[in-house]
Amino acid sequence: MSLATIFNGLGSEVTLVYRGDNILRGFDDEVRSHLRGELEKRGIKIITKKIVEAVEKVNGGLDVELSGHEQIVVDKVMFATGRRPNVKGLGLEAVGVKLDEKGAIAVNEFSQTSVPHTYAIGDVTDRIALTPVAIREGHAFADTVFGGKPTRVDHAEVPTAVFSEPEVGVIGLTEAQAIAQLAKVDIYKSTFRALKHTLSGRDTRTLMKLIVDGHTDRVVGAHIVGPDAGEMIQLIGIAVKMKATKADFDATMAVHPTASEELVTMREKFATHVRQAAE
Repeated sequence: MSLATIFNGLGSEVTLVYRGDNILRGFDDEVRSHLRGELEKRGIKIITKKIVEAVEKVNGGLDVELSGHEQIVVDKVMFATGRRPNVKGLGLEAVGVKLDEKGAIAVNEFSQTSVPHTYAIGDVTDRIALTPVAIREGHAFADTVFGGKPTRVDHAEVPTAVFSEPEVGVIGLTEAQAIAQLAKVDIYKSTFRALKHTLSGRDTRTLMKLIVDGHTDRVVGAHIVGPDAGEMIQLIGIAVKMKATKADFDATMAVHPTASEELVTMREKFATHVRQAAE
């Protein structure tokens, strides 16, 4: 997403091919649809439910063959193959360190492997492959082993950003996850054109969405698509980790004129989902 919008911003014609139903697998469905619409408004062509089957050099560029025999001729191809834990050649098998079914190093809540004096942190454990998570796991390891303070890392509710244009910032449950896990879910949502774009003339709309536990009033998810979403979600992450309620958000005074004021001024529920108890 990030590189597609970078090259688009530099003036390149960009086609983004994704094998799934929609971009950003694992994110809230509304976030996925909103970002896709914004990218397409910028001229990025998005093709889903296709895979790249072959790339052949031809006169005038590279001929990319997609599944279904669809072809695109382009100047350059960037192919994202995904990531796998890079543990080969470390001799783990020789000392008895167990791997999980994905080939990652299996660890417990303290990052300890099946060999008691051996620990593993970061992407090789395939928990959450983000730099700040690995740093936090390293701090916890040092506190546990050298500081005399056994420390677990909480991998729930990790703020996450996608540095596309517009940016995406999320924390906590998606709407679908909340519906599956909670008996009652309240959805608050706002889509709007940021004040600066009334002057720039750009047809760019921001999406902000709060997922609330309908029984406890706790905010269990926050999703933003728009300028500085990454900056905003870092601070919202503190409130979510502290188990702030929607009433806490409502009681916070807005800073005007900002986009983030929408997070504390959303009053009307967009939707409520109630799960019927099994008989």
